[in-house]
Amino acid sequence: MNRRKKIKQLLEAYAKKASAKKAPKKNSTYISKADRLKLAAEGNPESNVTPEN
Repeated sequence: MNRRKKIKQLLEAYAKKASAKKAPKKNSTYISKADRLKLAAEGNPESNVTPEN
């Protein structure tokens, strides 16, 4: 690789990392299956929630 290509590649990598930090997070924090069932039960107290295997 010549010098210009190396420098260009480094600058593009830095820009990519910087834009990735600015982007909103795609995934929310992990919620366990038990917690999800508990939240669903709190939301709908009259429905009976059973875990599926």
